[in-house]
Amino acid sequence: MTEIITAARMKRITGEISARDRRMAKIIESHPLCTVGRNPKPITHFEALVESVISQQLAVKAADTIFARVKKLSGGRIIPARVAGISEAEMREAGVSGAKFKSIQGLADAALTKRIDINKLHEIEDDNKIFDQLTSLWGIGPWTVDMFMMFQLGRLDIWPTGDLGVRRGWEKIYSLSEDITPKELEKKGMKFAPYRSVVAWYCWRALS
Repeated sequence: MTEIITAARMKRITGEISARDRRMAKIIESHPLCTVGRNPKPITHFEALVESVISQQLAVKAADTIFARVKKLSGGRIIPARVAGISEAEMREAGVSGAKFKSIQGLADAALTKRIDINKLHEIEDDNKIFDQLTSLWGIGPWTVDMFMMFQLGRLDIWPTGDLGVRRGWEKIYSLSEDITPKELEKKGMKFAPYRSVVAWYCWRALS
């Protein structure tokens, strides 16, 4: 279930992470308290997933601009029925690639046909089940699902090793001279379970 993580609980979590690793402790000490699960967006899961697809491989500002255009095309509400009615030509004019258009339409179709009850995904406690359902859709890959589970569902043990920023942040924290691979990072992160989302968040902060 989705739950709001209080500041007090997050302080306990960061304290536990710091006790496990002195390098991570330094980063936590020099940055604000992690916001994963503490500031839920007032948007539906469907809208969050559409936003996540649009954000793939784009700078934040560009993604925000395109998302705003898509929202305008759907009459101000990103809901499956309205999104399904937007043509590819309109989407492309808004800045959405052909591949992302196909992914978004697949999401809308899955919601409309009830193949996936997208707005009730928070009721599934097993992260792997959510992951399997969403990645069964065309163009919805691990990164998109990881971001959704971290920032929309507030799940605390997501470890997005496929995210370049997380890897670069880890390399900086641990003063690595060579790039770390997703596979290596998967192993390294195990000691931080069940709080790997929090560690990922601080990896991003390490780059700022």
